[in-house]
Amino acid sequence: MTSHTLPLSLGRLVGMIWASSWRRCHSISWPHLLWMLWAWLSPGSWAHQQTHPHSIKIPGDITLGGLFPVHSRGPAGVPCGEIKKEKGIHRMEAMLYALDQINSDPELLPNITLGARILDTCSRDTYALEQSLTFVQALIQKDTSDIRCSNGEQPIIRKPERVVGVIGASGSSVSIMVANVLRLFEIPQISYASTAPELSDNNRYDFFSRVVPPDSYQAQTMVDIVKALGWNYVSTLASEGNYGESGVDAFVQISREAGGLCIAQSLKIPREPKPGEFDKIIRRLMETPNARGVIIFAHEDDIKQVLEAAKKSNLTGHFKFVGSDSWGAKSSPILDQEEVAEGAVTILPKRASVEGFDQYFASRSLENNRRNIWFAEFWEDDFRCKLTRPGIKIDPEKKKCTGEERISRDSHYEQEGKVQFVIDAVYAMAHALHNMHQDLCPGATGVCDKMDPVEGRMLLSYIRSVNFNGSAGTAVLFNENGDAPGRYDIFQYQMTNTTNPGYRVIGQWTNNLRLDVEDMQWGDGSRQIPDSVCSFPCRSGERKKMVKGVPCCWHCELCDGYQYQADELNCEMCPFDMRPTPNRTACRPTPIIKLEWHSAWAIIPLFLAILGILATLFIIITFIRFNDTPIVRAAGRELSYVLLTGIFLIYFITFLMIAEPETVVCAFRRMLLGLGMSITYSAMLTKTNRIYRIFEQGKKSVTPPKFISPTSQLVITFVLISVQVMGVFVWFGVVPPHIIVDYEELRPPNPELARGILKCDMSDLSLICCLSYSIVLMVTCTFYAVKSRGVPETFNEAKPIGFTMYTTCIVWLAFVPIFFGTAQSTEKMFIQTTTLTVSMSLSASVSLGMLYIPKVYIIILHPEQNVQKRKRSFKAVVQAATMSSRLSQKSLNDKQNGETKIEPDRTQ
Repeated sequence: MTSHTLPLSLGRLVGMIWASSWRRCHSISWPHLLWMLWAWLSPGSWAHQQTHPHSIKIPGDITLGGLFPVHSRGPAGVPCGEIKKEKGIHRMEAMLYALDQINSDPELLPNITLGARILDTCSRDTYALEQSLTFVQALIQKDTSDIRCSNGEQPIIRKPERVVGVIGASGSSVSIMVANVLRLFEIPQISYASTAPELSDNNRYDFFSRVVPPDSYQAQTMVDIVKALGWNYVSTLASEGNYGESGVDAFVQISREAGGLCIAQSLKIPREPKPGEFDKIIRRLMETPNARGVIIFAHEDDIKQVLEAAKKSNLTGHFKFVGSDSWGAKSSPILDQEEVAEGAVTILPKRASVEGFDQYFASRSLENNRRNIWFAEFWEDDFRCKLTRPGIKIDPEKKKCTGEERISRDSHYEQEGKVQFVIDAVYAMAHALHNMHQDLCPGATGVCDKMDPVEGRMLLSYIRSVNFNGSAGTAVLFNENGDAPGRYDIFQYQMTNTTNPGYRVIGQWTNNLRLDVEDMQWGDGSRQIPDSVCSFPCRSGERKKMVKGVPCCWHCELCDGYQYQADELNCEMCPFDMRPTPNRTACRPTPIIKLEWHSAWAIIPLFLAILGILATLFIIITFIRFNDTPIVRAAGRELSYVLLTGIFLIYFITFLMIAEPETVVCAFRRMLLGLGMSITYSAMLTKTNRIYRIFEQGKKSVTPPKFISPTSQLVITFVLISVQVMGVFVWFGVVPPHIIVDYEELRPPNPELARGILKCDMSDLSLICCLSYSIVLMVTCTFYAVKSRGVPETFNEAKPIGFTMYTTCIVWLAFVPIFFGTAQSTEKMFIQTTTLTVSMSLSASVSLGMLYIPKVYIIILHPEQNVQKRKRSFKAVVQAATMSSRLSQKSLNDKQNGETKIEPDRTQ
């Protein structure tokens, strides 16, 4: 690009700036741009442009441009403010130092001197754009035909130097603004501090390169740090502008892609903060107090004010900051705010102090550094004195500068963090020019015609191809987008438990994080990493109930009942035969229980059964021994033995009900549970039926009824018993006996009380069905006992049997509500088993006590009554019974008529 006409260049420049910068630079308007460009490019301003009152000119064969924030941003209406010693003067002097080193190096660009045109950006993008137009003047052909001197001759105008490349700028917003202009004229640019990810777009910023890694790497580093600290809920804070906003956007994007990290709040610091703005920001951050971690991409002035506002709000130690490279290891942002900044983790592109620069800068003085037009201002600020100037009086209260002061001796000096990168940027440009010169001008001394002028696009290709060891000993190279590789040192500001409070290196990042967590230190010297989480981890047995739209926030819900924690988000039911562990993280087998012999529920039934069995055996033995005595014979020996056998089985079933369930035990339970009662009540029914039929027949005839012989009675009894036996065998055939473990019966709300019950396959319904036949026999027997209640007790057993059946019915009527009323009890099996066995033992004991204890009493204690009485015929028995019945009826009628028969006194 050797020649352009003014209209073409101006049109391209205006169009490109408007298209590329309008959306980013809200502080500049389109009319302002037109006015600014015309003011710079109009012939009338040419003489003014040649003076360059705010720039440094270093002569050379090839000129490089330099952009540095020598001054801070000025207040409203003023472009520049106070001088910036570190970020301004240190960095600018680093470029001068690098030029001196290159020009004195016989191996690098031999016989070619590098010059420079260095401008002050005043930390303002619009002002920097105005200044950078200086770099493109030589590329624009100006029409000076209308300009005449006072004598009418055409003036001699010195052509401005041609800038082949630019070193800078510092801030990303400044670099973006300048890059849009420089790319129009194909001037390569290498930044030493701009890290906005936006500048990696090679389509829009194709002539931009940088020796520092972009914020996308920085954001990745910060995401890795946050995750290494175990944080998942943080806030972000950005200075308004490309650097802050792009950095936060990159952090948010990477954290979203990585997952597991949520942004509580994303706040922005305005370009021109209003009073109280930072207090408002702190209040906003405290709306999410759990987000103690604050990711901050901000300028150092903004960082300082954020720390001041936190201290003012008595929040010292609450927030833990993770700062970008704009914070780095600088002391200025934390000055007088050290307590608030304690524990802050900051990152900085990997760097090393350049010793040669320290020696160079410490040797600078007012005498030997006149090429730096801002050095006198730096001198006054650094030594806090005032230089004498002609016509200006010095304030007597201020110290006068002597010129004998020395940097580092009489003032504090610490090399600024980006000095290394400024030197590397200058060397990268020099190496590119050197390689270009070797290819285009082999063997030539100085700049040959092929490099006059230097073609910008070709120079860019050489810049992107450089690879050399920089001032820190690390490789300097660029990728296809002009970005340097990501290499960061990670610092933490520590105050306590250290001999020298300050920034301490705790790790590094080169494509992956290496963080020494054990070296980290937080408030009051604590090494416990503070929490910055939305929700704390749930305890064992609790699941996370996620908050909609915030994946890092949740509520903890206990897996209740028989649920266990299947994973962090779900609870699932344990299998039917299992229950959750105490911490509810797994399932465990439900304990299996059975009725033990030593249980309190078994002791009483066993005691009653043993007493009953002993009493039954005693009666059986007594009956066998006195088998031929009148009382035994009158009781009906055959049916008595059958009945006593049934009573014995009723007692014996208690042992089977308490025994550990097995297939054989279950089979005997089925068989004997109803069999003992059916034997007992079949015998009783046969007896009462026989008595009833005899006396009913006697009312009609003297002929005895059929089937009243002992043999007939036994046959009838066994027929009745066989019905029960046949029913049991049918049951065996349909459902063979087996054992089961019932987990549903004892499954209360509290799983710790859950038990599996080992039992036979006999449900409540099947048990009732098993006893139903015996109950029918019992009811029928009671019916006949009631019908036979008028028979004199001296003639038969009707009344004892009646009393037996009445009592038995009462026992079993009490049994029903107790048995079925415990269906919901946690001890259902024990209560029901005990109730059943006790009821059966009581009914057996009633039969034993009513029917046989009186007979045994007479047999043992009153044998004189156990004698043969006068034998009467069936006719006499019937007549006596009938007469007795009639007398009873007549006596009842007499009482009802109010008549009383007076018997004579036989004692007289």
